[in-house]
Amino acid sequence: MSLMSLTAVELGKRIQKKEVTAVDATREALAAIAAREDVVHSFVTVDGDRAMQRAKEVQERIASGELTSPLAGVPVAIKDNMCTKGLKTTCSSKILYNFIPTYTSEAVLQLERAGAIILGKTNMDEFAMGSTTETSAYGVTRNPWDTAHVPGGSSGGSCAAVAAEECSYALGSDTGGSIRQPSSFCGVTGIKPTYGTVSRYGLIAYGSSLDQIGPIAKDVTDCAAVLEAIAAHDPKDSTSMKREDTDFTQALVDDVKGMRIGIPNDYFGEGLDEDVRARVLDAAKALEEKGAVVEHFDLGLVKYAIPAYYVIACAEASSNLARFDGVKYGYRTEEYDGLHQMYKKSRSEGFGAEVKRRIMLGSFVLSSGYYDAYYLKALRVKALIKQAFDDAFAKYDVILGPAAPTTAPKLGESLSDPIQMYLGDIYTISVNLAGLPGISLPCGLDRNGLPVGLQLIGDCFQEKKIIRAAYVFEQTREYAHSKLAQEQNGGAS
Repeated sequence: MSLMSLTAVELGKRIQKKEVTAVDATREALAAIAAREDVVHSFVTVDGDRAMQRAKEVQERIASGELTSPLAGVPVAIKDNMCTKGLKTTCSSKILYNFIPTYTSEAVLQLERAGAIILGKTNMDEFAMGSTTETSAYGVTRNPWDTAHVPGGSSGGSCAAVAAEECSYALGSDTGGSIRQPSSFCGVTGIKPTYGTVSRYGLIAYGSSLDQIGPIAKDVTDCAAVLEAIAAHDPKDSTSMKREDTDFTQALVDDVKGMRIGIPNDYFGEGLDEDVRARVLDAAKALEEKGAVVEHFDLGLVKYAIPAYYVIACAEASSNLARFDGVKYGYRTEEYDGLHQMYKKSRSEGFGAEVKRRIMLGSFVLSSGYYDAYYLKALRVKALIKQAFDDAFAKYDVILGPAAPTTAPKLGESLSDPIQMYLGDIYTISVNLAGLPGISLPCGLDRNGLPVGLQLIGDCFQEKKIIRAAYVFEQTREYAHSKLAQEQNGGAS
């Protein structure tokens, strides 16, 4: 068995027991990348030489007893919107094609302190704007389960890298479902933590009030361990929270007796694929059989979430992306006459179509005469959505539903209809608007053999409840977390 077929925690234990070394693990990860990247294209940048050097240094510190973290020596991939000192960070955009940061984002630093080994930067939708990883300036990423299909987005590269067993785990960012939806499509597990739990320092912003970094891994145990490593208060991030309850691995308990689980009727209406519906309801039944109290209820306001989200996210994006103008760093047009033309041509040539669409929408809703009609109204809807969740969590510990209305669509299908692509986020974006934690994990396959994702949502700072429910459900099934593992296990799903 390849070391990359192990979960991150399993590999970390083997390294601590001196059964294998960090150098062995890193070498196998780089070999897997070399073997599969031509097809999958999970990475924008692979930093093999520095990864091997880092592995040797980490192994020495493990051998001396200095590093005892469960993640020490375990290879990780980083989404390409998190700054990494000395390593190119492009946000999968032409406008940042040559940007090499002078500092490292806080979440990545936390992993490095735990002894993680960075393999490289993963492909994504340009500036995290998209749901398929097809808007990248550096080519599309393919779903390892079926390379004719998308991996989801915007953290599609990170999810595909884990599913293709090119790394042990990865970091992604989630603005409106960008960890949970591609985790669902790629048959892996991903957590979007409560807003403010993980520092956003060094994360190149899309929507500042919505963005949150989180882990993507093979199972719930890995995600809990990684989240425990990266969750910390950061004075460099004004939205970072001081929490004393970040021992998330303590929630890995096989017990949901008496846990109240609510299933929103609103999530099971028109547009939901029948295979997805069946697999998700099967998961609810499995949790009920383990002792949870499962009830259906009306959440409300679901249909208003998408318009509110895209107004707010695009408004923040138009402001955040104003800094990319060709002056201090990144792409600058070769021929221009005067400063204003340089701005205009650099941004026109440097940004892709989807990014331009969202910048223009954001600029429109913030403009004089439209601010009250659109942006202010969207903020009011956001507050109402948060109140609807507050009311739900007065009755339930966890909310259960699908992570996406369908399994992974084929390449090219979504880009032809942006509105349809936006509607694919219907089950995930409310979580970001309300700042809640959510987890996506596999709950079976559809008729075409593509993974279906189960989403569990918790109240603010209640990650432990969704981790516990997810862990209990995981114990009821044996899932192959990649196509490779499925084939090795004789088709287990």
